[in-house]
Amino acid sequence: MARHGRKYLEAAKLIEAERRYTVEEACELLPRVSTVKFDATVEAHLRLGIDPRHADQLVRGTVVLPHGTGRTTRVIVFAQGEKAQEALRAGADEVGGEDLVKKIDAGWFEFDVAIATPDMMGMVGRLGKKLGPRGLMPNPKSGTVTFDIERAAGEIKSGRIEFKVDRAGIVHAPVGKISFGSEQLGANIIALVDAVQRAKPSGAKGTYMRTLTLAPSMGPGVRIDIPSALAAATA
Repeated sequence: MARHGRKYLEAAKLIEAERRYTVEEACELLPRVSTVKFDATVEAHLRLGIDPRHADQLVRGTVVLPHGTGRTTRVIVFAQGEKAQEALRAGADEVGGEDLVKKIDAGWFEFDVAIATPDMMGMVGRLGKKLGPRGLMPNPKSGTVTFDIERAAGEIKSGRIEFKVDRAGIVHAPVGKISFGSEQLGANIIALVDAVQRAKPSGAKGTYMRTLTLAPSMGPGVRIDIPSALAAATA
């Protein structure tokens, strides 16, 4: 059993273990249960009623958080010509073709998201063994292989995140910072809930969204009332 420090245990006492909080209530409580001095990231953990071993039950998608993530996302784009100019207008941190491929092949990984136009994937594919294990390989399913470079890069820089169910059937995603305030944080959480609900696979049976827990960095989690969160998402 994991052992927690004094601050964590004191923070946990502020949470009613058997209670399921509304998103609004949880957002007001989270700053009080954060145990660190820095501006902690708030993460959402959604346990889904699916079997990720089956291809028809995988859950994956993207969502633009209305108030961003609170962190600067470093975006690179593999593009040429006018598409390269679009990337620069959208605020991409690095844009290139063969030169950028060589730079990464030499060991440079100072970025968080990579986007590529479809015609560049033959070149980018050479980096599969290096980008794939790091989760950085451009992928059409996550919207990072596209000719709509300006929109994709702009959305990611302004707060678009990717979510994907893990082997245990859980989606983990950052939804903002403790400093955001309850309204901004709540809006981000509801946007994620709505996106995951919309991504429900046709093969899912029974209760789809089993539990939703919100937790600050290194702090205890707050369990959310699923029906009220879903109601807010569809309001």
